[in-house]
Amino acid sequence: MHLTSRLFTALDRVWPATTVYAHCDLPCGVYDPAQARIEAESVKGIIEKYNASSDPAFQTRAILIKEERADLVKHHLWVLWTDYFKPEHVEKYPQLHELFWKTTKLAGDAKKSTDVAVANNLLDGIAEIDRIFWETKKG
Repeated sequence: MHLTSRLFTALDRVWPATTVYAHCDLPCGVYDPAQARIEAESVKGIIEKYNASSDPAFQTRAILIKEERADLVKHHLWVLWTDYFKPEHVEKYPQLHELFWKTTKLAGDAKKSTDVAVANNLLDGIAEIDRIFWETKKG
């Protein structure tokens, strides 16, 4: 018997497996669009600082940080989309799929751009996701 199999068999005798049921990966309350919004606000702030600077070293560093933050926006949006929102939410809000797709694409656009308008559009998309999210929390 493989060592890993023996280990899991031994552990199962000590702590038998228990089936648990939940409608999400963790108890409710852990998901919040605020995480995506905070990162998107950072993207906007970095773009503003980038545009106000003429220091090439600063601008290079700003671009690197902005790209990291834009990736975090995408990550937080996809966690919400894949882990929180359920078929009943899409039924009630049929625009959700396209809203997430467009907003995630905007995060990618913000990653490549130094235009504040792109960051503002990203924040607008997140605000709409946030509105729907909190409506689903009420019901």
